[in-house]
Amino acid sequence: MATTTTRLSKRARREQLLDTAVTVVRTEGADGLTLVTLAEAAGVSRPIVYDHFGTRPGLLLALYRRLDERHRAAIARALQDAAPTADEVARVICAAYFACAIDMPELSAISAALKGNPGMEAVQHELIDGYTDLMAAALLPYSGLTPEALRLRCVGVLGAAETIAAELSRERATADEAVTALTDLILGGIDASSDR
Repeated sequence: MATTTTRLSKRARREQLLDTAVTVVRTEGADGLTLVTLAEAAGVSRPIVYDHFGTRPGLLLALYRRLDERHRAAIARALQDAAPTADEVARVICAAYFACAIDMPELSAISAALKGNPGMEAVQHELIDGYTDLMAAALLPYSGLTPEALRLRCVGVLGAAETIAAELSRERATADEAVTALTDLILGGIDASSDR
């Protein structure tokens, strides 16, 4: 049984465990991440890991949330520096989205590992809502659409972004091609003249 001599606060320990979990998923895939393998990789006792996450799905959900929060934060930071034009805001959203998809491939692996988990559907809806709100708020100044119509189009764009990211990960598109394609979809989607 692995133990550690470093005493961390509960919050710091959780962060350390999640950092270690990302490393495990990167090296061994999501299937290689269990509470036991995490305890061993982090050099802590099993009860510590169980205390933080309870179950393997609890661990995977916590890791999924953390990676998603980082993904969304990267997009929000990129938007702060964007020039105030529809083209630039759309391009920045897309570039940040695909940069995160490339930098955090474990997000897709964890999502796949959680398929069929009842808690995952609720989490995915919550996270999609967060992305949708972020995107719609950034694009609203450049669209004549109602906030509701724009939000629904942003939901569609996020579905397209996920599919294009899959093409990117399969090396069927370059990052530049992915950014251009999604930017064009966003700009076409926020055109108020096409609202019916």
